Amino acid sequence: MSLLLTLADAAAQAASTVPAAAQAVTSPDFVTRSMVYASATAAIGFSAIGSAYGAGAAACSAVGAWKKCYMQNKPAPFQLLIFAGAPLSQTIYGMILMFIIMGHAVNVRPGAWPLYLFVGVISGVAMGVSALWQGLAAAASSDAFAETGKGFTNQLMALGIVETVAIFVMAFAIVLLNMLSF
Repeated sequence: MSLLLTLADAAAQAASTVPAAAQAVTSPDFVTRSMVYASATAAIGFSAIGSAYGAGAAACSAVGAWKKCYMQNKPAPFQLLIFAGAPLSQTIYGMILMFIIMGHAVNVRPGAWPLYLFVGVISGVAMGVSALWQGLAAAASSDAFAETGKGFTNQLMALGIVETVAIFVMAFAIVLLNMLSF
C-alpha cells in the first residue's frame, strides 16, 4: 500500500511539472532561439549539400581521368585529388556561419529570428551553389589536366574564382549578423 502511495505521489508531482515544461517550450524566447538554431543548421546544411554534390562530380571525373591515363599507360596525376576536394571548403564556410549564428542565439532579440533564418538559408544556398559549380569546373579541370598534363595552376585559379563567391557570401553574412546583434 505504501508503494502505491509513493507511486501516486510521484505521478502527481510529475504531472504538476508538465504545464511548466509545456510553457517553456511554447515561450517566445524558446521559439526565437529555436528558429535561430534552425538558421544555423540551414547555413551549414545547404553549403554541405552543395559541397557533396560538387565534390562528387569532381571525384567522378578524377576517377574517369585516371582510368584514361591507365589505359594509355600514362602516369595518373595525383593533383586530381586537389580538384576533387576543392568544393569541400564551402562546408567550412557554412560551419563558420553556423557557429556565429549559434553564438547570437543566446542574446537574440525577440522577433529577430526571421532575419537570422533569411541570412542562414540564403547564405547556405549561395555557398552550396558555389560549391556545386566549383565541382563542375573541377571535373572539367580533371579531364583537361589528365589529358594534357598542363595548365594545373590556371585551372586551380579558375576554381578559386568560383570559390570567391562563397567567401564573399560568408563575409557579407558575418557583417549582416553583426549588425543584427546591436
